[in-house]
Amino acid sequence: MRRTHLTRWPTRLLPLLLLGVTAGLVSQDERFLTSRTGRLLPLPADEPSFQFAVFGDRTGGPAEGVRVLKQAVEETNLIGPDLVLTVGDLINGYNTTPEWMAQMIEFRAIMNQLDCPWFPVAGNHDVYWRGPARPPQEHEDHYEEHFGPLWYAFEHKGSWFIVLYTDEPDPETGVRDFRRPASQRMSPVQFEWLSDTLGATSEADHVFVFLHHPRWNRGNYGDDWDRVHELLADAGNVRAVFAGHIHRMQYVGPRDGIEYFTLATTGGGQGGVVPEAGYLHHYELVTVREEGIDVVSFPVGSAQDPRAITREVSDETSWLARNLEPKITSELSPDAWGSVQGAVTVTVRNPVKRPVDFTVQPVSEDLFWSFSDHWHRVLQPGAEESFELRLARPRAGLDAGFRFPALEVSADYLAETARFAVPTKRFNIPLTPGAWDPPEAPALEHVLALGRSGAAELASALVPLHQGAFTLEAWINGDTYGGRRGLICKTEQSEYGLFGNDGVPSFLVFLGGEYRTASPGDPLLQPGQWHHLAGVYDGAEVRLYLDGALIARAAAPAERKQNSLPLMIGADVNSKGAAVDHHSGRLDEVRLSQIARYQGESFTPARRHRADADTLLLLHADAAMGPWLHDASPAGAHPALRGSARVQTEL
Repeated sequence: MRRTHLTRWPTRLLPLLLLGVTAGLVSQDERFLTSRTGRLLPLPADEPSFQFAVFGDRTGGPAEGVRVLKQAVEETNLIGPDLVLTVGDLINGYNTTPEWMAQMIEFRAIMNQLDCPWFPVAGNHDVYWRGPARPPQEHEDHYEEHFGPLWYAFEHKGSWFIVLYTDEPDPETGVRDFRRPASQRMSPVQFEWLSDTLGATSEADHVFVFLHHPRWNRGNYGDDWDRVHELLADAGNVRAVFAGHIHRMQYVGPRDGIEYFTLATTGGGQGGVVPEAGYLHHYELVTVREEGIDVVSFPVGSAQDPRAITREVSDETSWLARNLEPKITSELSPDAWGSVQGAVTVTVRNPVKRPVDFTVQPVSEDLFWSFSDHWHRVLQPGAEESFELRLARPRAGLDAGFRFPALEVSADYLAETARFAVPTKRFNIPLTPGAWDPPEAPALEHVLALGRSGAAELASALVPLHQGAFTLEAWINGDTYGGRRGLICKTEQSEYGLFGNDGVPSFLVFLGGEYRTASPGDPLLQPGQWHHLAGVYDGAEVRLYLDGALIARAAAPAERKQNSLPLMIGADVNSKGAAVDHHSGRLDEVRLSQIARYQGESFTPARRHRADADTLLLLHADAAMGPWLHDASPAGAHPALRGSARVQTEL
């Protein structure tokens, strides 16, 4: 995007321009206006400054690196420096004339999209010839004709920029090889030119030097840079030297007042070994002030155009993120050995007014799963598309290692001038629990341990509690009851639930447009102690029993308001069907019955319940069947374990 040029009025004219709106003006300096009193605010130094950018190597990697370069150009235009320099290796090169010309045209076409002038540095990829009929100068003539001189200098706002050439041939053999010190010596002609240029720029505020090979690293570069450095140091106004080639960032200095910066890549070959330590695509921005310079590195992809974030983009990407869930149609069910084979249908819809680029990838933490390929489409606004996903799992066991298969959904919102990636989300592929034989009762008592974030979840359709009388009960043991604690809940301005908020037991049923609540109002639940809690609705009132004793009742004639939310065992449920306000502790013998099981003032709670024709859910917590908790009722509903929920031995 092009920069907007604003008129800057001379400071002395501001009082006149603002006449009529500055009555009662209080000023600490002519650049600061207010009609209020208050702390004097320090103003920035009013001094000239400018910025230039430096790009790293473009080549030495795949051809797609030009996309990284293109993005760097677009981002640099957002920042708006005065000029851009490179540090060499502009094209892949190492070829003959036809290929070299095509790559040169591609690079220049991208760089010419900059809003400011750009200045090249020659690297080995730009001048080395490979192939028949190698001319002595290799690609030097091509480079100078189409990019610029091999070494040159120019002035900008009191500063000078000097570009050097580090791929001159060995004067004895004519060999160009950056791995040989004999081919990494500055020629007498270039050295003399540099000396003369430094003399001619002695009055400059700052001098900056650019080259491809960081010869100060010695090694294969030899020690020729020592005499060059001495020349730069004697000049007294050389502030920084920039190079590339090694495809990783390095800093040396200051040495005799000169800082040495080596850039990584701007589209070149990049392994990303340690991105935070400079193995990345980036560009550097240098701010030049009278007293010195500031240098900052921007990873490619980090600069963003705020003008691209319109209200529509902001609203629609948010809406897309909240409505990313695909529709998954599945009738798959594992057998008692955890074996599954078949297909599910996945439907993806674009709910926004711009095209969206979707990717759906099947994944699982259970390595026994295998899947058909991923799905990738650009969907137009309002469009919907379905595809079949085949999946299979061998007879690898229905144990603690079993994990649900899932879909990772990624989406890029395609705006007018940019694309915005919505955070990837994961959705479990639903599996229906099988008709498994019940596990044997263990020799030692087992319970459902919830931890701090666990719950067992049962889909609403698997809990067909009709209107009329019912009983909800369980043995409970809380590590703590502080705060809001959902025990067994389907409550969301509807249905029913048992709670233990701050140790106060309560039973809620939504009847006649409001919750009818049976609660003693006192904290009777003791942490670390097992209690039997039973909520009963008999069609006329709700009652709450603690350890077999009636502790609260409330009149409640009317129909119960129902919902389609899951039943949460060990937590409350919110309007989105997620577990909240977890019970921190253990549960056992959870039972839901389509009957009022308990009457009168007291009864003796059974430590282990039995299923009968009125039992809709019965969880002995004897064993988990993979990610499900076995249901001993005739329905065989088998809720799914979520979060930190697990079956454990009660010692």
